[in-house]
Amino acid sequence: MPSTHLKEKGQPGSNSSIDKVEAANNEVDPAFERRTMLWIDIRILPVLALVYSFALIDRINLGAAYAAGMGTDLDLTVGARYSLVACLYFVPYIIFQLPGNLVLRRVGVRNWLTFLVVAWGAVQLGMGFSKNWIDLLITRIWLGVFEAPFFPSLLWIIAAWYKRHEVQKRMAVFYLISVTASGLSPLLAYGLSLLGGKQGIAGWRWIFIVEGAITLFLAIVCFLFIPAFPEENNFLTKEQTEFVVRRVNEDRGDALPDEITFKKVLTHLSDWTLWAYGLMFMCTAMPNYVQSYFVPIILTGMGYNKRDALLRSAPPYGPSIPVTMLVAYLSDKYKHRGGFIAVLSLVCLIGCAIVAWHPNNNVRYFGCFLINAGNSGTIPTVLAYSANNVVSHSKRSVQTALTVSLGAFGGILAATCFRSIDYPRYIPGLSATLASQGLLFVLLAATTTRHYLKNKQMREGKLSEPLEGTPGFYYTL
Repeated sequence: MPSTHLKEKGQPGSNSSIDKVEAANNEVDPAFERRTMLWIDIRILPVLALVYSFALIDRINLGAAYAAGMGTDLDLTVGARYSLVACLYFVPYIIFQLPGNLVLRRVGVRNWLTFLVVAWGAVQLGMGFSKNWIDLLITRIWLGVFEAPFFPSLLWIIAAWYKRHEVQKRMAVFYLISVTASGLSPLLAYGLSLLGGKQGIAGWRWIFIVEGAITLFLAIVCFLFIPAFPEENNFLTKEQTEFVVRRVNEDRGDALPDEITFKKVLTHLSDWTLWAYGLMFMCTAMPNYVQSYFVPIILTGMGYNKRDALLRSAPPYGPSIPVTMLVAYLSDKYKHRGGFIAVLSLVCLIGCAIVAWHPNNNVRYFGCFLINAGNSGTIPTVLAYSANNVVSHSKRSVQTALTVSLGAFGGILAATCFRSIDYPRYIPGLSATLASQGLLFVLLAATTTRHYLKNKQMREGKLSEPLEGTPGFYYTL
């Protein structure tokens, strides 16, 4: 395969702020391509998903610990204490998304992400020794600080390796491995809660202690195996690296990084579509956090005891696997996102309505399956939709951080709208979740209309500059 030449940043004669990779020959051996991309999939997705699954578990195990006795031991049943503990996690989680993403390249992928895993693993373990609800609140805030940059960094890394219309399948696999593992969190929590009394430690404390210890072990895995960006990788041959960089450049022209400056960050933040993507992710995140934080509690309100509530929290995650993979396959195949987002959001909306207002508890439990099936498929589709319509590393660093940070507001809304005084049916909270899906429809209509019109103007030659500053680029609808 012919070699490629990587231009140095700032090289005279460059016509763009985005460095290009120029290839002498565009012909690719299909077998070489399949072998290379399969190895990339195997090398990148499982390790990222494994570590992120425990980021999710460490974040969402609060509901399981509450159901296992933490609420009584730490007086979280008083007023809105539980909602406050769940909510304040998201304040630093939102604040530190963008700063954490901007230092990723400066510090290095392996060093930065390993530090974050060690830090939040230690905090998670420490939560098991909380003496009162204030101690728990403080550790939750620190958990938010250290988990904040992790997810947007992973999204940035995944998007950097793949072409635009093959990325959703990868994000779906990454998300499903993570969510399936975290979906087992109630079962793991129940098993750990049975350790109650061992060493004089309550069952809910064992949940935090053991899961924190596992996270610290995963920091070693992260240090040894976490992948970097394509041009920095150490697991491909030179020929494979040049091939990956070239194919990404041919797709959107941003395989190599442009310089991230304060001026560029402000410019990117002025693009209203980035904010729209973030708000769309917020609308998908709210049902997800409801499922994680409040379904065990809602199930106890249906009359199930502590054990059955924890065990029944896991099955609703089952349908998300085939639904999410089918949607990802079709969405990449037809290079379309918007229609799938709309249909999945409608499924989620119907599930919320059933849980809120149906008189039969068995049917309400079925509604939990619909919420998760629709919502789990929507999340990677929204992430792919936003990733597909952004070019350059500097803009992607802002976009991923802004998307995830605004998505965290979904957690705040879930924590504040599902109040203890609304137990057992939580009608106001479920109504707010329904409203979030309505907002998602509005934002999707606005961005899709804008992208459609811009694509039309570009095809008709009515624009003086190429879309996203990249010749031949068109927005994905």
